[in-house]
Amino acid sequence: RMLNRLTGSSSGQILFQGRDVTALRGAARRGWQAECAMIFQQFNLVPRMDVVSNVLHGTLNRRSTLSSIFNLYPDADITRAIEILDRLGIAQHAPKRAEALSGGQQQMVAIGRAMMSRPRLLMLDEPSLGLAPLVVKQMFETIQQINSLGTTVLLAEQNVLAALKIADRAYVMENGHLVMEGDREMMLGNEQVRKA
Repeated sequence: RMLNRLTGSSSGQILFQGRDVTALRGAARRGWQAECAMIFQQFNLVPRMDVVSNVLHGTLNRRSTLSSIFNLYPDADITRAIEILDRLGIAQHAPKRAEALSGGQQQMVAIGRAMMSRPRLLMLDEPSLGLAPLVVKQMFETIQQINSLGTTVLLAEQNVLAALKIADRAYVMENGHLVMEGDREMMLGNEQVRKA
């Protein structure tokens, strides 16, 4: 929440690619927030709205209020939303209400909405929580693909071994304190991490 400036910091700096995001104010801060996509544990979808419209909500930060109220989107955005849903393997659900989908499918819709904003940074808070192992595997593969396309991914996850399958680097925290950090190989070689 401090990184995407939803919460202020009491001291220190948070650098992203050499830029102190805690020092940003006004339009620069809003611009940075548009470059960050956050997927919370509650997917924050509009349940009665169809899937493609939920994905299109990822463009709200660059749309006028009037076009947002009346759900008016350019054809290019609609096409891109369908392409993203196709890449996520859920394009067939585009006309369905979000509330009709499973938890894993809703998670994919939330990822699709985040990708509509073309973020430089994608942050996920416990994305595997409550999902079946097969769905978690598919979701982590999707996150890895997003990362391979140039988006930095920051993942907060309790399923350590699943996260290490896609992470380049991991940080282990306990009671708000950093207790371990390292690259994938170092972490997988640590017996304490393997038992987690």
